[in-house]
Amino acid sequence: MGNHPRVRNEALEQALRDADLTYEQAAAAVRVVAAEAGELLRTNKAALGHWVQGLRPKPQTATYIAEALSRRLGRCLRPSDLGLCDPGQDPAHDRLGLILGADPVDTLKRIGEADIHRRRFLTGAAYSVAAAALPLGIDQAVEQHHRAEAGHQRAGHAEIAAVRDMVDMFTRIDERHGGQHGRSAVVQYLRSDVADLCRATFDTDDHRRDALGAAACVAYLCGWKAFDAGEHGLAQRYYLQSYSLTKEAGDDLHGAWILRILAHNGMDVRRPERTVDLAEAALARVHGQVDPSTEALFAVTRARALAHAGRRADAVAQLREAQDLVLRGDEQALPFWAALWGSPRATVASHTAKAFRELGDHSNAERHYGVSARSRPGSGHEHQRITALTLAAQGREQAAQGHLEQACSTWGESLHLFGGVRSARAVSEVRGIRRSLKVFERRGVQAAADLDERARSWQLAYA
Repeated sequence: MGNHPRVRNEALEQALRDADLTYEQAAAAVRVVAAEAGELLRTNKAALGHWVQGLRPKPQTATYIAEALSRRLGRCLRPSDLGLCDPGQDPAHDRLGLILGADPVDTLKRIGEADIHRRRFLTGAAYSVAAAALPLGIDQAVEQHHRAEAGHQRAGHAEIAAVRDMVDMFTRIDERHGGQHGRSAVVQYLRSDVADLCRATFDTDDHRRDALGAAACVAYLCGWKAFDAGEHGLAQRYYLQSYSLTKEAGDDLHGAWILRILAHNGMDVRRPERTVDLAEAALARVHGQVDPSTEALFAVTRARALAHAGRRADAVAQLREAQDLVLRGDEQALPFWAALWGSPRATVASHTAKAFRELGDHSNAERHYGVSARSRPGSGHEHQRITALTLAAQGREQAAQGHLEQACSTWGESLHLFGGVRSARAVSEVRGIRRSLKVFERRGVQAAADLDERARSWQLAYA
């Protein structure tokens, strides 16, 4: 707590007033942010009262308070802005990766260092709603890019091709076995070989741009692995710096791809404040500039964002357009950064299902989850994790319609594919399946007990 005098915190008091929050409501908002970061706080209205009276919270709690009020007020606040620490004493590491304009290679090396060593300030970081707006140009610092001096290493097409081959291999492993397989290896590769490549001397500007683009793909994969581990604040930081690399490379189409994942990231953590803006900015960049299959991936993202925004008619119309685009497209025409992630038809079907689920249309959600699972090559084994997750979601939609025996059958397929998958999302899905099965058992569904035992065994092995 420190030895600070107990002077009433007028900055915090004013922020709570501007946010129109009672102490009890503010405490609840702080608990939500902490929970997203994996920490269980018992903050209550009495704690808010103490802080307003001048008592200072722990530094990590102060960052949760700042994020909670930033979300409510729609602007980025630091703990010092709220009188929770002295001016200039904000922990610099709390903003690591949430600023665009600094050297992205250096920033990614620092993020990777903290990730490798499992530094709590970063692995437990909360998702920042304010930072989600950075690529939209709302923060004036976005365009302040800095080019580091080239190093002594010379590099060209062969070195770039090697990075692309590595990210392709790591992505295949990730898709089959889950994000926790090889995670530290990918992060270490980013902060060593890939960072060195970005610092190399290139014979042509095209080679330099291609190297930065390849590095952006590795950073994206690191973000995806963090997301698969449930570390959403860390994932967001990787994605933002991946976006910075595409800006350095001058590749607006690849940058749009990062805007797309930032939109999905916001929806997945149930913070959709900027997701429509991100999805629309991404689609606007690629419209008419890429093949129909690639554009379909952006169109379905916008549709899902519209569904989260409650714009049902607009969402359904955009879904139809996405489906038309993917049917007209040639999957072989995808750029490298999109082709890494598998079949566009499967992806469009999956996000179509998620949009219908958000709209409360369980029948259409179930149907499209089924299409997605069937659209992946190799009977799902090449994309084992996502196929298992898709089937788990399809079972949930079947259960929502009262098709209990069918749901158990689908969940059985899902559990089979979850074997060997190391993923926080898989753990969450299996936990959800077991909760549903308890209800089924009470309703006398014979298959539920056997399936629950299988799910319990999976948890003992992988959770």
